[in-house]
Amino acid sequence: MAWRGWAALAVAGLLAGPAPGQVLDDRHLAVVPRTPDETARIRAVLAPPADFTAPEAFEDRPAGAATVRARDTTDAFSQSSATMPFANEMDFKLGNALFRKTWVASPASTLASDGLGPLYNARACQDCHLKDGRGHPPADADDARVSMFLRLSVPGGPVPPGITGWHATRPDPDYGGQLQDFATFGLPAEGRMRITWTKSAVTLDDGTVVALRRPDLGIDDPAYGPLSPELMISARVAPQMIGLGLLEAIPAADILAQADPEDADGDGISGHAQIVMSRAHGGPMLGRFGLKAGNATVLDQSAEAFAGDMGLSNPLHPDPQGDCTPAQTACRTAPAGQEPGIRDGLEVDAASLDLVAHYARNLGVPARRAPGDPQVLRGKAVFHQLGCVSCHTPKHVTHRLTDRPEHSFQLIWPYTDLLLHDMGPDLADNRPEGRADGREWRTPPLWGIGLTEAVSGHTQFLHDGRARSLLEAVLWHGGEAAPARDGVAALPTADRDALIAFLESL
Repeated sequence: MAWRGWAALAVAGLLAGPAPGQVLDDRHLAVVPRTPDETARIRAVLAPPADFTAPEAFEDRPAGAATVRARDTTDAFSQSSATMPFANEMDFKLGNALFRKTWVASPASTLASDGLGPLYNARACQDCHLKDGRGHPPADADDARVSMFLRLSVPGGPVPPGITGWHATRPDPDYGGQLQDFATFGLPAEGRMRITWTKSAVTLDDGTVVALRRPDLGIDDPAYGPLSPELMISARVAPQMIGLGLLEAIPAADILAQADPEDADGDGISGHAQIVMSRAHGGPMLGRFGLKAGNATVLDQSAEAFAGDMGLSNPLHPDPQGDCTPAQTACRTAPAGQEPGIRDGLEVDAASLDLVAHYARNLGVPARRAPGDPQVLRGKAVFHQLGCVSCHTPKHVTHRLTDRPEHSFQLIWPYTDLLLHDMGPDLADNRPEGRADGREWRTPPLWGIGLTEAVSGHTQFLHDGRARSLLEAVLWHGGEAAPARDGVAALPTADRDALIAFLESL
């Protein structure tokens, strides 16, 4: 696909670059522009396969030279990238320690770890991303909600300058941008996420009956006044953490080249780019991270999680009260962990934020398991024939970088285009975010998905964890993905089993 729909932005300078071949969205990277010869070679490497009887070259190494050894254990996602320089190993370990660190409320004698809350969802990053893997919905009414929370917003709010197609929303004036179900200092938590399930079933063409469940969400015991009738709620399950630095290193131009917002080629796929304001870089950038691509960089994503999930101030979100709203007066006046002369006067200083971002960028992607298995190859052929690759783009080549050699010029296989797609009414959360409307989601990367059970102890997928298997996840697809979903439902049993075997090999 061409750069359809983006000419006006390029002329306006939104995507203009500081150097030839480097668009503004890549300003967080030190890029060496590709030569014409490199561009031609990359085009050939990224071409779809013509033969499905054998693996493609380097397909067994989804992160290129950064790929790590596959392990069928809970540590499969917790290894450092194979290409990370030895000199950076200590920074990775320090970032890991901060990622696992349990924060406490202020005032406390442990000044290096205080500042939690006053309202929060978790006390450590790893509480949501246990073993750097995927979260899950609560198993029952008594189960903790730590790795799943509710995003909140209401209509209205400012539109960032220079970004077209923005859906104006704002945090709820009483409850903020997400529901925090824990609190410190005797303050009441904002409320408790309520989740019940509506069950249904679908019968496939071969007679197989697949049970499905849909979450029904609400908020019990709201502590800060009645809920707004305009309140929009969306569930979020913590995603896996692997390969983030490589996704960050994909050229923005390559991602935008796949956008076709008006479906000009008539293939039924009309992905478009999320554009967000980067706090880290002070301007509009391509959104890549988050379930609706709401953050541009790993640093932005990490800083937002510190502030929103744990109420910890940092250089990009300096308010020590986190997501407390002006209406929550006791929360706004609660003690903070910002001591003068300590950690830049913040609860998470710049050095600590950088270490956590470094850790997140360099979590290694495990090698493929049995990519040459005949059933896996058959499933790969089905995946292509059904058009799944129209959104789950198999391959990319990262920028050639001077500042991050571990992510530089790698052929990677994340199976995502990082664009927003209409997934139909069944998956709609009806809550816009930036340029994503209430039916749109970013295509999630598929690498490592077959190790979910080994790492996280479950097989629950999609943004709200409703799917209890990969087949269920596929059957929830709609909108642009409806033809592929219907194609899966019509498959002979052997082909469908092969498709699942292929996905489990990723």
